[in-house]
Formats: sequence, C-alpha cells, structure tokens
Amino acid sequence: MCYEPDSRPPVAAGSESIAGAGHVTLRSADGTAFTGYEARAHSGDGTAMLILPDVRGLVPYYQELAVRFAEHGIDALAIDYFGRTAPPAEGRPADFEYRDHVDRTTFADLRADVQAGAAHLRSDPNRRVERLFTVGFCFGGRLSFLAATFGLELAGVIGLHAGLGPRNDLPIVADVASDIRAPVLGLFGGADPSIPPEAVAAFDAALDGAGVEHRFVTYPGAPHSFFDRKYEEFAAQCAAAWDDLLAFVRAPHATPA
Repeated sequence: MCYEPDSRPPVAAGSESIAGAGHVTLRSADGTAFTGYEARAHSGDGTAMLILPDVRGLVPYYQELAVRFAEHGIDALAIDYFGRTAPPAEGRPADFEYRDHVDRTTFADLRADVQAGAAHLRSDPNRRVERLFTVGFCFGGRLSFLAATFGLELAGVIGLHAGLGPRNDLPIVADVASDIRAPVLGLFGGADPSIPPEAVAAFDAALDGAGVEHRFVTYPGAPHSFFDRKYEEFAAQCAAAWDDLLAFVRAPHATPA
C-alpha cells in the first residue's frame, strides 16, 4: 500500500484563499460516472492540476492535496479510478477494500477517465486553463507520466514515487518515452526499494533518447510514500519536494513537438 488511511499531504503554506471545494461527478467516454474532488483557487492564474491518486483511489489525502494546490492559486481536481466496479468514492468506508478494484482497472478506462478529468478542468468558460499539469502518486505516478501520451496538450507531468514497471495492462513508461509530449518531473525516495535505481536510470535514458525535457530528483533517506506530514523525520524532504514541484509548475517549459 502507498499511504496509510491517516496520512495527509505535508502543508506548504500558500497565500491564496480558495473559492470552494467539494465532490463532483464526472463522466467518462463510455458513459461511466465516477467521482472527483475539486478545489478552485480564488484568483488563479490559469494553471490547473489533475491529481491521480495511488492504488486506493480518491481518499481524503488527495482531497486535501487539491485544497493545498488551490491555496497556491492552482485549480485542482483529484479523480477516482473505480467508477466501473465500486460505489461512488464519496462515502466509502475507511477500510474500503481497494485491491480487487485496482486489479480490474484497464489502461483504456484509466486513459478515458484522465481525459474526462482534463476536460472538466477546462470546461468553465469563465476560467480559462492556460497550463494543465498532472501529478500522480505510485500507481497514479505511472499514470501521470503516461498521460503525456494521451494528446491532452499538457504543460507538464509529475510523478512522486511513481511505479515504472508493468502493472495491469499499462505500458512500461520507458517503452513509450518517444510518445511523451510534455516535460517530465520525477520525485523519488532514496530509500524506496519498490523503485530500483536501475528503473529510474532506464526511464532517464529513454527520455534523453527521445529528447524529452525532464528532471528527476531523489531525496536521500526518503522511503516510499514519504510525502506525508505524519513523518516528522522526513519534513525536510517533504519541503524540498513541494519546492521542486511548485518550481516545475511555475517554470517555462518547451512542449515536445
């Protein structure tokens, strides 16, 4: 498992008030309704973030993370993965058994749900999205990298302790590096045995070969799922990860042709 039920994202103080936050119902291309949690900045600058959770789907950790982004002036939407196999995420018990549901996800369905999430963020005619990013964690980190192959005209894709190997029928990210059409930021824990340095190096080399702008950061001593404010011993790594993430979002990037 990635984050524990009592995990919450570390706080990076933002100066923005938020316009509002709450659950929304989204609809995928096949007609499936699924749950999202949206937080809107009070006065955003046209930047938006699509949050792709870990294997547990839309849990409170990612709802709070959406609010944290909104406090930095970034409209954010976190989505669930299990609209086809489970009751709506809103109201699920804390002990929801996610394993069977994540094993039943498919690449085609996940891609359609990500596309629906991106469309929702861009749907408000009074709030134009100029720069859309994805950020994902573990299972969602892999999906975030793959989202750069979905034709969404993303400004960048971010993965924290992202899985880089095979999972379900999702492609191995290094194998599709030449199809990636957005700058990439990968944030990894130096003490994470689930993501070997060899896998990071292979993805790094594949992106180099494809000419994709990218940056990988490994935080010494940080375990898998270190981005959690209950781990006081990793507060420095959490703060550094926030700084690296926000710097990536605010920096100018050249989107691959």
